[in-house]
Amino acid sequence: MSSNSLNRRDFVRTAAGAGATLGAAARAWGRSSKQSGRVIGANDRIAVGVLGVGGRGAYLTRVFAGIGERTNGCQVAAVCDVWERRRREVSELYKCKGVLDYREVISDPSIDAVVIATPDHWHCRMALEAMDRGKDVYLEKPMCHTIEEAKQLAQTVRETKRILQVGSQTTSADQWHKAKKAIADGMIGQMLMSQGSYHRNTKEGEWNWKIDPAAGPDSKGDDFIDWKMWLGKAPNRGWDADRYFRFRKYWDYSGGIATDLFYHVVAPLNICWSEPQFPYRVMASGGIYVYKDREVPDTFNLLADYPKGHSLVLSSSMANSRHIPGLIRGHEGSIVMVDHGMFEGRTDHITVIPERRVISDEYKARFGEKEIVIPVEAKPEWAHMQNFLDCMRTRQKPTLDVETGYRAQVTISMAVQSYREGRVLYWDERGQKVVTKPPKQG
Repeated sequence: MSSNSLNRRDFVRTAAGAGATLGAAARAWGRSSKQSGRVIGANDRIAVGVLGVGGRGAYLTRVFAGIGERTNGCQVAAVCDVWERRRREVSELYKCKGVLDYREVISDPSIDAVVIATPDHWHCRMALEAMDRGKDVYLEKPMCHTIEEAKQLAQTVRETKRILQVGSQTTSADQWHKAKKAIADGMIGQMLMSQGSYHRNTKEGEWNWKIDPAAGPDSKGDDFIDWKMWLGKAPNRGWDADRYFRFRKYWDYSGGIATDLFYHVVAPLNICWSEPQFPYRVMASGGIYVYKDREVPDTFNLLADYPKGHSLVLSSSMANSRHIPGLIRGHEGSIVMVDHGMFEGRTDHITVIPERRVISDEYKARFGEKEIVIPVEAKPEWAHMQNFLDCMRTRQKPTLDVETGYRAQVTISMAVQSYREGRVLYWDERGQKVVTKPPKQG
């Protein structure tokens, strides 16, 4: 079946069919008619349902609850998780409904928005169904698991006019937006190359989170995990605690470094650029050099070229913690957004460094020839979530909208595919698909 042969409704039905254990109700769900959400006024409390309340989901639940306590603008009304202990503990903590089946949250007409913090392979399906039910979506990064899913999400937002914020919270930091203005003002001249990194190092190895040996599909009470629901449309397998608790190590549910961490780099760079762009050519390298307990690489490098004439160079390792500065190089200057290199880290400035040998008299008259330090406004960690809630009221485009998220997802997903297939890949923008030979221009 070709990548273009599924329409959005068929896509949802296929996903439901692939998870046959979800039964006929799941398949029927994919055929539900679209619904419109309620109009939310400036003083209305937004009812939020959180799908997946593991480490990241529990954090987001706490953030949205905190915003509600401070502003009365929202409330956590429901949570869902396939592990009974998580479901019970989080629902009791926030005194809200707690369920094992996400469809109970999505079908609840009192819920205005869903926060999706499940493993990556569930992101798209839940988001599509939520938008069909008239709900806005805060969708944790990566936006989804495949390029086809990213395309489906973009199409659905266009059709339904729902608000979708991709949850790479660093994009709400001020430095990217200040850098965008500086680049647009001509402070680096013609853009040539963006660079960044994401490096970590731990004794136990990245994503080797603690396993609860008592938990599983054959356990009772708090220890019960609905493994078949968790697998969804991923390949059917017997219970595997490592796959459940440490899913980012496996291709079925994650893209490893690329999707977990490089999304925090590629998405803000797309904001810095004058406009979000699809890559023209992508290649990746790396390997499993230290941690032999996984399918995904512990060291990963991405190189992408863009049709407007610039490149993206990213490096990463989960076995070394030394970053490189995050910056964009131009012919007449460079702009350093994060000199410490940590794209999720805070900074109070960005720096423009002119290329003194080539800058023109006009450049000198406008900007001078010395380094320019531009102050950056500090923003709270919850600014990205607040932006989502604000956009639900105004119906304006959020900071990390689906179109920017789509372009970032294409770059990182192409890198994953390039690494796994061992070859250079190209993007056919007209056909919106990956190809193995340069597409015809014009």
